[in-house]
Amino acid sequence: MDPRTLSVPGLRRRGLLTLSGAAALASGFPASTWADAGKRFVTANNSPYDTLDPHVVFDIGRIASRLNMYDCLVRWVDNPPKLSLWLADKIAIAPDGVTYTISMKTGATFHDGSLITADDVVFSMERILAMKQGAYGLFKGVIDPGKTKALDAHTVQFTLNQPFAVFTAILSELWVVNSKLLRANEKSADMGAGWLARNEAGSGGFKLRRYDPAIGFQADRFDQHFAGFAKSNITQTEFRVVLETASRSLGLEKGEFNTTDGYLPQDQIKRLRGVSSVQILEAESLRTMYFIFHNQRPPLTDVNLRKALCHAFDYDGFINSILGGSVARNAGIIPNTMWGAPKELAGYSFDLDKAKQHLAMVKEPMRPLEIGVLAGFDQSEAAAQLLQAGCAKIGIEVKLNSEPWPVISGKMADKDRMHDLVPLWRSAYFADPHNWTGAIYNSRNIGAGNASFYKNAKFDELTDKALTLTSIDERRPLYEEASRILVEDAGGLFVYNTKWFGPFTTNVHDVRFCPIGDAQDIRWMSMS
Repeated sequence: MDPRTLSVPGLRRRGLLTLSGAAALASGFPASTWADAGKRFVTANNSPYDTLDPHVVFDIGRIASRLNMYDCLVRWVDNPPKLSLWLADKIAIAPDGVTYTISMKTGATFHDGSLITADDVVFSMERILAMKQGAYGLFKGVIDPGKTKALDAHTVQFTLNQPFAVFTAILSELWVVNSKLLRANEKSADMGAGWLARNEAGSGGFKLRRYDPAIGFQADRFDQHFAGFAKSNITQTEFRVVLETASRSLGLEKGEFNTTDGYLPQDQIKRLRGVSSVQILEAESLRTMYFIFHNQRPPLTDVNLRKALCHAFDYDGFINSILGGSVARNAGIIPNTMWGAPKELAGYSFDLDKAKQHLAMVKEPMRPLEIGVLAGFDQSEAAAQLLQAGCAKIGIEVKLNSEPWPVISGKMADKDRMHDLVPLWRSAYFADPHNWTGAIYNSRNIGAGNASFYKNAKFDELTDKALTLTSIDERRPLYEEASRILVEDAGGLFVYNTKWFGPFTTNVHDVRFCPIGDAQDIRWMSMS
């Protein structure tokens, strides 16, 4: 069963609105852990799975455990992304835009066989708000603890602090956990956090078989899942940690993996195109690459230093020479293909003379800058080295510090531990400009999504106002102006919007790519 699709952006209310719908490497697990036969799908991932708790992490690198072992009230599918009712059967939004009453599907169960109820949704929301991790930044200030109520076993009601245009969209990050199971495994009032880091309490299409943070996780298909599996015949899946790009490509070529990340370097993509057992699927994506600047740490508090850095990066060299022209220059943070991105945004160019001019105006005392480089992500290292080289030409010393994504992301909420700069990507978590603006640059999200520690009163005003409106026509100019402010402020160094090149073995079929999740949801696929 494929849940019916609803369209949320640009929603206009008239009275009460109702939406209705219905073979292992030495570093992997030993083959003996698989007791039964069936189609087995193996993914080589370039980021470690350091925890399985769906309320602790909020990234695409580790989204597979959430997409495959948990469910939400709604889910994004296909490309362009469409919001589908999932555990929800009907969503009613009151005329004031504050009260959301959601009727849930009946009969859906967790992996232990217990029914999913509204109490589990309430517990999940309260847990996110209490733990202040993962997707907390999406809900912070939007809904307070105690404002999520179970009206009956299958009806949940959310009372927001004020109208919030993307609330239905961000419910895709409210991963519903088995409240009874977590309460049974709670220690020292941790809401089951210690236990859930290495176990799962979900209802998704796959249930955990085995987990090792150093290796990854294995899961078996949950045949009782309410949504069914369409044509899929995959009964077992494994997400294996393989940090080296060359190892992921070679393993795919040898058939040890069925897929890996869809953002391999172009030289690897070109080589894999010549392998008869590999297919490359292509799709437009919503994933901008940029450098985070620590806007509250001197000397990066000086806008002229930030502008000098923006002019010291060789955009054309990176996009055309290093990436082979496989991506498009994106002068701002919002993908050019998304509404709300300003047309003909000027952005910055590689200009060392302008970089020197801005550097000469910097009032803060200079010191060496540190870039946190994502280990296992070749483009992150290449971008850091390119900026380092540009900075050396204008007299700025830059040091590179390579760390795994879980380590770098763990520092992002701490103003003292966060790196000066980090080259990374802003992926789509929901298809709305807020995903790339207010969610990661509004000052109320400092410590909960705003890893740049950026603060601009006008930017805050615009992005806050945009969330009180439901019309795209009214919201679009607000995001366009906010994006221009961010660029003028040099709040970050914005590089490109990407295209997804998904490498799969040729025996994999029915892949449904969605920019939100990057085709890591195994339930749709089949194998021959």
